[in-house]
Amino acid sequence: MIYCVEDDDSIRELEVYTLRATGFEAEGFADGAGFFEALEKELPELVLLDIMLPDEDGLSILHRLRSRRSTEQIPIILATAKGSEYDKVKGLDGGADDYLAKPFGMMELVSRVKAVLRRAVRQPKLSVLSAGSIQLDSDARRVFVGEEEITLTLKEFDLLQYLLENSGRVLTRDQLLIHIWGYDFDGETRTVDVHIRTLRNKLGEAGQAIETVRGMGYRIGGNR
Repeated sequence: MIYCVEDDDSIRELEVYTLRATGFEAEGFADGAGFFEALEKELPELVLLDIMLPDEDGLSILHRLRSRRSTEQIPIILATAKGSEYDKVKGLDGGADDYLAKPFGMMELVSRVKAVLRRAVRQPKLSVLSAGSIQLDSDARRVFVGEEEITLTLKEFDLLQYLLENSGRVLTRDQLLIHIWGYDFDGETRTVDVHIRTLRNKLGEAGQAIETVRGMGYRIGGNR
């Protein structure tokens, strides 16, 4: 089931019609209230979420979804106004899996939905990952350095988790952009560098475990 949250009736109806015509189950909602009411009855496989909504904006809804344990892993594609760089970056940093810039074609919508759903299918992974004094609990979404809990943003947590899952491997900036920010995120690779720097700072001395491999990318050592 795919939920489409869009206040424009014609766009919402076209989204739902296209998804159903291509083999998906889909339901549409004009506002956040109806959407959250539906969540109490059935959780979707994916949410297509417009940012500009009449009662509660999409970024606020995104935050609520990522804050709930029952919905934190649901893939979310944001629909943003064309050229709205701030909304796009804010949404991706807030935990969105991808975005569509309006106006977008229905075939592009279907392609993005399929791609995000493919990425969402993951093999079982270890719950607790570690490198030196760093410990990350993926189920509880908590990070510790020794006995001290470290507060990370969604993207910082996902970045650290991906590095730990690939302990010992060099991950290029492009690989990190694709996995953490979405396969077509068109920001510069310095986005990765900025997040690595803030992640290291928050981890303190333990952050030295994140190694810069000149001309290639980053890796983290230690046992998982």
